[in-house]
Amino acid sequence: MGSISIRNVSKQYGHGPKANPVIHGVSAEIADGEFIVIVGPSGCGKSTLLRMVAGLEEITAGEIAIGGRVVNDVEPARRDIAMVFQNYALYPHMSVFDNMAYGLKIAKVPATEIRQRVDKAAAILQLQPFLARKPRELSGGQRQRVAMGRAIVRQPQVFLFDEPLSNLDAKLRAQTRLEIQKLHRELGVTSLFVTHDQVEAMTLGQRLIVMNAGHMEQIGTPEEVYARPATTFVAGFIGAPPMNLLRGRADGSRFAVDGAALVLEMAAPRAGDLLLGLRPEHAELNDGAAGWPLQVEMIEMLGAERLVHGRIGTLPFTVRQDSTLAPPRIGDTVPLQATGEHMHWFDNATQRRL
Repeated sequence: MGSISIRNVSKQYGHGPKANPVIHGVSAEIADGEFIVIVGPSGCGKSTLLRMVAGLEEITAGEIAIGGRVVNDVEPARRDIAMVFQNYALYPHMSVFDNMAYGLKIAKVPATEIRQRVDKAAAILQLQPFLARKPRELSGGQRQRVAMGRAIVRQPQVFLFDEPLSNLDAKLRAQTRLEIQKLHRELGVTSLFVTHDQVEAMTLGQRLIVMNAGHMEQIGTPEEVYARPATTFVAGFIGAPPMNLLRGRADGSRFAVDGAALVLEMAAPRAGDLLLGLRPEHAELNDGAAGWPLQVEMIEMLGAERLVHGRIGTLPFTVRQDSTLAPPRIGDTVPLQATGEHMHWFDNATQRRL
C-alpha cells in the first residue's frame, strides 16, 4: 500500500547556533491512492519536504513512513518511489523507448516485460508514435510525458512530482494538468505534487498542504482551503486575485478601518483589533447610495469579467465584476455591498482564523 505518514518532521542545515531551520515540525497522513499537492511561494520548504520523502534530503527530526514502513534510513532506490523533476532529465542520445526502459534494464527486468510496460505507459500517455524518436525531436510537453512515462513503468508505490510543469508555456501547462489528472484516475497511485502555482494546486489536488516559511499553514481539500482559510497567509495566497484583507477595529456591527467606518450586515465575532477578509467575487458594486465607499483607481478587463481595483479608506480592495455590467468610472467613489456569510475574521496578532 502506498500510504505516506509524515510525523513531526523537521529539517535544518548546519548545527549549533549557526543552524538554519527550514522545515518546522510538519505532520500529515496521506492515504493510499491520494493525490496531494504541496503548494507555497518560492523558498517555503515544499521541495525540501518532497525530497525528504524521496530520501534525497536527510531528516533532522521526526519520521517518514511509506506503506507502513519507516524509511528514515532507507536509501532512495529502496523506497519504491518514482520521481518526476522540473527538468526532464532525459538521455539525449537515447530514443524515447530507451529512456523509458532504462531503469528497468538496470534492474534486470526481462526484455518482454520491459516491452509490455513501456508499451502500456506509452499508450496511456499517447506516446506510441514517438517511441523511436530522440528527445530533441519532441516538444516540451512530449518530453515531460516521456519523463512521466519513465516513472510509470517503474510501477512504484508513490509518485513524487517536483514542479514538473514549470518549464511549459501556459497552454501546455493546462493540457498537461488534464493528462496528469487522467493518469491518476487510471493508475490510482499515491502522488505528491509540488508547485508554487495555486491554480495548479486547486485543479489537481484532492487535498492541499499549504506551506509558508517551513511551516504547514493548512491541510485540506481545495474547497476547504478556499472557503475557510486557516490563516491570513492562506487567505492571501489561495485565490486569484487574492482575498481582500482589511485591518480595523470591530465594535458589534461597526468596523472602523483607516479612513472609513463600515456598517456590517452581521456583527463581528468579538470587539477589538481584527482583520476582515472578503473575496473579490463576494462583493458587489451597488447602484444605490448605501454601502461601503470604494474609491475606484483602476479597472482590468479580463474578457468575461473585470477586476475593479480601488480603496476603502486608505486600504486596497478589489471587486470581481461581470463584464456585462456597466463599469464604474475611475476616480468615482461607489457604494459596495458585502454579505455577512462571506466574511472571514482573523485575529490581528496571531493572523489565525477566528
